[in-house]
Amino acid sequence: MKFMIILRGNEDIDAGAMPTEQMFTDMVKFNEELVDAGVMTAGEGLHPAKEGVIVTFKDGKATVAREATPGLIAGFWIWKLNSIDEAVDWVKRIPNAKDEHGSIEIRQVAETEEFSELMSPDTMAKEKKLYQRIAEQNAKAAAGK
Repeated sequence: MKFMIILRGNEDIDAGAMPTEQMFTDMVKFNEELVDAGVMTAGEGLHPAKEGVIVTFKDGKATVAREATPGLIAGFWIWKLNSIDEAVDWVKRIPNAKDEHGSIEIRQVAETEEFSELMSPDTMAKEKKLYQRIAEQNAKAAAGK
């Protein structure tokens, strides 16, 4: 199973406050533990909420809002684990979490195979090919090509 770990911002993070060197050091060490355990498959921090936009849709029209909404996503991980309980155990180990984030959300990622009864074999095959292409593109980008 895959889980998305969603780190929420606070006023300082949303305003663009940068982590300290110690926070970076602690987070890299934690990420190394995740990778060594075969848990982490992706993870990124995001620029402050004040630099983003929110696009909402109503009556077929898109509206772009440039105002920062407090508590938006500040970063995320994708972890591969056997249960949500394992994810909770790892989240409890996140360094500086109690100081930096008011809450951390854990959501199971819906995987293509879960929709096999709803998707035609052709659509399922196309979906799998798309993910294969993404993996190939990521491999090329990592290789610097």
